[in-house]
Amino acid sequence: MEFNLKSGLPEKQRSACVVVGVYEPRRLSEAAKRIDKVSQRHLSSILRRGDLEGKPGQTLLLYNVPGTVADRILLVGCGHERDLDDNQYRKIITEAIRTLHETGSMEAVCYLSDLNVHGHNIAWRIRQAIETANSAMYIFDQLKTQKESMRRPLRKIVFNVALRRELPIAEQASYEARKIADSVKFAKDLCNLPSNYCTPSYLADKAKDLCLLYDHFSCEILTQSDLEKEGLNALLAVSSGSEQPPKLIILKYLNGKQDAAPIVLVGKGVTFDSGGISIKPAKQMEEMKFDMCGAAAVLGTISAAAELQLPLNIIAIVPAVENLPSGKAVKPGDIITSLSGQTIEIINTDAEGRLILCDALTYAERYKPEIVIDVATLTGACIVALGKHAHGLMSNYHPLTTELLKAGKFSGDRAWELPLWEDYQIQLDSHFADVANVGGRDAGSITAACFLSRFTKKYHWAHLDIAGTAYLNQEKEKGATGRPVPLLTQYLINRSHHEIAVEKNGED
Repeated sequence: MEFNLKSGLPEKQRSACVVVGVYEPRRLSEAAKRIDKVSQRHLSSILRRGDLEGKPGQTLLLYNVPGTVADRILLVGCGHERDLDDNQYRKIITEAIRTLHETGSMEAVCYLSDLNVHGHNIAWRIRQAIETANSAMYIFDQLKTQKESMRRPLRKIVFNVALRRELPIAEQASYEARKIADSVKFAKDLCNLPSNYCTPSYLADKAKDLCLLYDHFSCEILTQSDLEKEGLNALLAVSSGSEQPPKLIILKYLNGKQDAAPIVLVGKGVTFDSGGISIKPAKQMEEMKFDMCGAAAVLGTISAAAELQLPLNIIAIVPAVENLPSGKAVKPGDIITSLSGQTIEIINTDAEGRLILCDALTYAERYKPEIVIDVATLTGACIVALGKHAHGLMSNYHPLTTELLKAGKFSGDRAWELPLWEDYQIQLDSHFADVANVGGRDAGSITAACFLSRFTKKYHWAHLDIAGTAYLNQEKEKGATGRPVPLLTQYLINRSHHEIAVEKNGED
């Protein structure tokens, strides 16, 4: 979909539709007041009849409104003005976009971007409006032979910027939003593919494709023999039950200073997780194709960084495997030696994500990273703790935690910090090895992160558990969310701004 910005009066817009807000109870926004004035209180008379109360997400489509030159006027409920926050703003935009798409308005001029969202400027409102609009329009129909088609789909939307002097910052926000939205779509498409399409080899090919699209990119793929030679035995143990060969994908985007330590992103890439010998229940097992959402998010994020040409050095590491039971599969009670040299007792083969991640996190040491962030659909316990709203965040470095929480709040892709206290480590004690791969029922998300922390002592590290946020399984909404691409990309944008500021101060 095409997005543009302009600064103009709503009553003068020649468009298929002009979109304006109505607050609760039946209070017109500033743009709606202008249309009401030129239409000789046409909107007010409709509201007095009770056609629209102004509750969040309510919509009312009007035709041939007197005094206007648009074909339609779409009224969108915005709730109480004092309550208009981040989430409500996104809900309003979503309902407006879906209504436009379903009612034949192929293009529209939207004045919802003028609404006063507490604590946010025009740049934030434009960013969120474009990203939200893309999300509302997303559909995955690649594998359908008969695709649903709209006769007159929404193709273009123009967001208004009330003050002309704010157009430059709004344009920058629009540029960032479109690049992030493209990367979110890339991640969603990868995640929504079934595992007979999206295999470890397919993920590796997608990483190679990115190298053809962008400058400053290089890609290395470690195959089974490479992994055996290097000693990534924990990763190999997980893949041992599958006929799909494992891969370790290393994708480098080097656009920072030559001597600058990289930011390393590690994404869990289990393209299907049956649980292995500790097999999962059959119900909803088809959702285990989403166990590579961490990998997709990492690839999406590094592509966003390239699209935005961020002046950073970033390395994405994706351990990609399939976890299946067979005569060759790793078994409960087996003990393996990880790349770090630590021995691991396998208590549960369904706790496989941490096994491939621990080797990837050890492998990251060779790049002497400034920061390492791993992203994984790691534990069902995180869904119990936080539901579908926030990623679980644990870290060994408080400033990194603060930066990620800040980026999540700004982007609307929120995380919540959980403790990583030494008290929990005792749950991972093993009688027969250095560490067990599970720590029991209590605090499952935390003990999983505690396990990973044993392999991250040589650098600053954060762990994002996205088990609850990576995909939706509701009746009306199913599929990948593309999270945490917005959070991670915003973190990298903030880091790039910091790097530029430091460089300028150094020159001064």
